[in-house]
Amino acid sequence: MLPTATGDWFHFRDLGDGLTLISEPHVIPFLRCNIWHIRGRALDLVVDTGLGVSSLYAASRHLFGQRVAALATHVHLDHVGGHHEFAECWCHRLEAPGLRGADPAFTLGDVSLAQLAIDAPGYDTQGPALTALPAPDYDLSAWQIRQATVTRELEDGDVIDLGNRHFEVLHLPGHSPGSIGLWEAATGTLFSGDAVYDGPLLDALPHSDRAAYARTMERLLALPVHVVHAGHDPSFGRARLHQLVRDWLARQDSGPHPAPGIKPALT
Repeated sequence: MLPTATGDWFHFRDLGDGLTLISEPHVIPFLRCNIWHIRGRALDLVVDTGLGVSSLYAASRHLFGQRVAALATHVHLDHVGGHHEFAECWCHRLEAPGLRGADPAFTLGDVSLAQLAIDAPGYDTQGPALTALPAPDYDLSAWQIRQATVTRELEDGDVIDLGNRHFEVLHLPGHSPGSIGLWEAATGTLFSGDAVYDGPLLDALPHSDRAAYARTMERLLALPVHVVHAGHDPSFGRARLHQLVRDWLARQDSGPHPAPGIKPALT
């Protein structure tokens, strides 16, 4: 029996300049997605929405301006659990079917990381997906992947205008076919999703493509990055980005390597 979480389900960290990192501390690190809220003059953007165990929209309303859109860097379940709560949902064209057609029959009660035999070096994947429940009567089997209405299908090169900030959509396939990042050239800021983060990168999912991933890595290497805000784990700078990319490329050059397992996905 899991304990009941004390305090709020979500943790909010104000990073300044209109950026807030939202996290779910009672979700195990392997599935703990970084949720980014970017305040804009004309539009607020929520980059990924976490696991959806508790209402992100209700907990975050104090942050939102008059208009807010939820953007999915890709549609793995740990990134889109709260998208159904938002009237505006955006993702890459190749990920849109997974968000629209999420399987509501799949519940957290079905998720056993050990049973799924997930092998993610550096992550503890034993036990349930949560370390605590949001309420004493919370039923894991009541949680569902909820279908969302995709209101904008994004493509490489699209510009997202928040009024005072502008982000270019980068198509960064490899981890998934429609993985995207957001690039703000004016500040050298990259929101990278799961294309790159400071942890074990998953490149052997059923829909992953290592050749495409290699091209993505070369593209990231060429960006004049100042800071990367990723889909998991802490943010980092250009030197760490280059190290992560080069380490990954070196592993490809060394020949076949064991598949890191399957991360639960919508598709």
